[in-house]
Amino acid sequence: MMIKIKDLVKIYRTEEVETTALNKLSLEVKKGEFISIMGASGCGKSTLLNIIGMLDAPNGGSYLFDETEVVNFNEKQRSNLRKANIGFVFQNFNLIDELTVYENIELPLIYNNIKLVERKQRVTEILERVGIAHRAKHFPLQLSGGQQQRVAVARALVTNPKLILADEPTGNLDSKSGNDVMELLTELHATGSTIIMVTHSPYDAQFSSRIITVKDGEIISQKENNHKVDVLIQ
Repeated sequence: MMIKIKDLVKIYRTEEVETTALNKLSLEVKKGEFISIMGASGCGKSTLLNIIGMLDAPNGGSYLFDETEVVNFNEKQRSNLRKANIGFVFQNFNLIDELTVYENIELPLIYNNIKLVERKQRVTEILERVGIAHRAKHFPLQLSGGQQQRVAVARALVTNPKLILADEPTGNLDSKSGNDVMELLTELHATGSTIIMVTHSPYDAQFSSRIITVKDGEIISQKENNHKVDVLIQ
C-alpha cells in the first residue's frame, strides 16, 4: 500500500473562527492507482491533497507513506521526502516566466542535486515523452495553456516520482487542451504511475480507476470506475 491514511484531522483556526477541513478521514491508495477526488468547493479535497503531498501537516490521525509515518515530521523532513517521491501538477501551472521550458523542467533536478549530465538526459527524455521538445527554448508566456500544462507535467515527472498529485489540472484550459492533458495523464497511468487528481469535472474523473467524493471533510462515497475512459472522444 503506497498511502494509508487513518482518522486524519485538519483544523484551521483564527482568533474568532475554527474550521474543520478534514474530519477523521481515512483513505488507502495502492501503487499504480489513478484516483479522482471530487466534491464541492470548500469540502476539504485540496486540503487532503496538500497533506498527501506533504505541503501541509494534519492536526491528528495517521499518514503512512510507503510504510513511513509522516504525521510528526517537521517541515524539513516533509520537504526531503516530498522532493524524492512526489510530483505536482497545479491548475495555474506554477511555471517560472523568466526560465525557458527546459530550465523549468530542470529545476527540480537541481534542487535534488542531480549532476549536469544526468539532468540533461532526463530533461531531454521527458520533453520527448510529453511532446514538447520543439518548445524547449521557449518561455512559458510564448506557449498556449495546454502547452504550459504539458511543461508542468514534464516537471512533475522528471524526478521519477512514486506519486503524481494533480490539482484541477484542466481547470484553466479549453476543452481541447484539457483533453490533451487528460490523455497524457492516462498514458502515464498506463505505464504504472500512481496519480491522485482533484477535479470538479465528472468527465475528467472518468479517466481514473476510482472516484472518491468528499463532503464536509469526510469521504462520503468511493466507487471503482468500471467504465474508465481509455480513448478520448474527439
